Amino acid sequence: MTAARAAVEILKREGVTNAFGVPGAAINPFYAALKGAGGIDHTLARHVEGASHMAEGYTRANPGNIGVCIGTSGPAGTDMITGLYSAIGDSIPILCITGQAPTAVIQKEDFQAVDIASIAKPVAKAATTVMEAAQVPGVFQQAFHLMRSGRPGPVLIDLPIDVQLTEIEFDPETYEPLPAFKPTATRAQVEKAITLLNESERPLIVAGGGIINADASELLVEFAELTGTPVIPTLMGWGILADDHELNAGMVGLQTSHRYGNANFLESDFVLGIGNRWANRHTGKLDVYTQGRKFVHVDIEPTQIGKIFAPDYGIASDAKAALELFVEVAKELKAAGKLPDRSDWAASTQERKAELQRRTHFDNVPMKPQRVYEEMNKAFGPETRYVTTIGLSQIAGAQMLHVYKPRHWINCGQAGPLGWTIPAALGVATADPETPVVALSGDYDFQFMIEELAVGAQHRIPYVHVLVNNAYLGLIRQAQRNLDINFQVNLEFENINSPELGVYGVDHVKVAEGLGCKAIRVTEPDQLLAAFEEAKKLAAEYRVPVVVEAILERITNISMSGSDIASVNEWEEIATEPGHAPTAIKPLKV
Repeated sequence: MTAARAAVEILKREGVTNAFGVPGAAINPFYAALKGAGGIDHTLARHVEGASHMAEGYTRANPGNIGVCIGTSGPAGTDMITGLYSAIGDSIPILCITGQAPTAVIQKEDFQAVDIASIAKPVAKAATTVMEAAQVPGVFQQAFHLMRSGRPGPVLIDLPIDVQLTEIEFDPETYEPLPAFKPTATRAQVEKAITLLNESERPLIVAGGGIINADASELLVEFAELTGTPVIPTLMGWGILADDHELNAGMVGLQTSHRYGNANFLESDFVLGIGNRWANRHTGKLDVYTQGRKFVHVDIEPTQIGKIFAPDYGIASDAKAALELFVEVAKELKAAGKLPDRSDWAASTQERKAELQRRTHFDNVPMKPQRVYEEMNKAFGPETRYVTTIGLSQIAGAQMLHVYKPRHWINCGQAGPLGWTIPAALGVATADPETPVVALSGDYDFQFMIEELAVGAQHRIPYVHVLVNNAYLGLIRQAQRNLDINFQVNLEFENINSPELGVYGVDHVKVAEGLGCKAIRVTEPDQLLAAFEEAKKLAAEYRVPVVVEAILERITNISMSGSDIASVNEWEEIATEPGHAPTAIKPLKV
């Protein structure tokens, strides 16, 4: 068979059932093999970067998934670089496959011939241009091994067109995936960590995205309940335990944090971090974050331990392997009556949860964004998967929305590329069409890859997209306050074709409808809930993305800190009576 056909047969035997991409001359032999082999559904993207983000969303929706994106030579590969960066930053395995010019002319400035492997190497676990057709099976086998081993991440394979077309000997019936390598904690290491935990008075667990990657959320909850230890989920770990769980102490950080989360963390004296990387927007200034508390850090990547600050003890281990031992040791200690009673400490974290809240209920017209999230809490239940990337919309959403299950907050964390949300939501909805998907964007994120809405219309991928529009680069405008400028962040203009919009410029409803989707514009807060309910019905009826655009006040400053978690600036009114935050996890205690 051709090397391209061998590659497709390996994809199938590695569990791939879906791929996202854009064909082109240099990758057409691979597409011919896809068609000839069958068994892999392909979604045609409108942009190759969009295909890479679809692949990431697909991976992140279910344990064991590996999204695949495919493109031709030259700009298709460079378009994928942002997708690779996004995936490696958040430890997400995706496989990018590119076509390439014939091997004989790669170095001769042939049309669309670029050294994509060299370009991709800094943002991939491996990037290879395969020069010998007989190596194709081994390169693909190694790619899946690398993506699944250690800290997960993306791989790029570049296939010259002549390599794809070359006939090789390959027996797919006897092909076997390579076993993945994952470091495993020892019992002695876990016993030492639990000893340090038991010696503390006010311990916390910081639960990171590595726990979700390892499909170990249930073990984390079991360990927290055995030891009575409150849990701080990171943004990437949000959903590991439900927001309404009595041990959920809230999120910590400069931006995507709760008032009570930061307050609880600052009261702690010990932190057990599992599967997290101490991201700077979680920690803020390290002297404030670390002062007065001991740290144990468990991470699958040995070099991650000590990278940001030196913990008191570090364990290199897959989160699931470590948590299995943490649960085992904790059960033994509990049976022997050797676990401290943490009930008073845990109760105090819930007291703060009931006392330190942000206001969401405003009746202003134009709307304040906080009201949008309040109505989203009413309209979208605990089964909802939220998908978002970056901006004030994402920061405010993380402060005010509620998540109850792992993989139900799918957020591009480290890279935060604008435009990620639409294609990622399409990938998530493709992977799990039975679970409702709700995407969240500001107007600029929405406009970056708006063409991908047509993919949802063409391939019948329904989801609801909440678009909060203030015709501003809101997060950048807020950051520019420190420089006393408001420069090149304004998106407003008077649209001569939609004068009813005033200065809000782009008519997102017309654009969405023109791309084959449904759209609803909301200008008053009392219309929001009905619009969300209508959007759900339209998505189910027409099987396309449905956009709900909320027209916001032009300027709202969202709570955040520029330096440390002890000095978050609450720009807006905080909640002082229960009616100010009617959808808060706990009724406001005054």
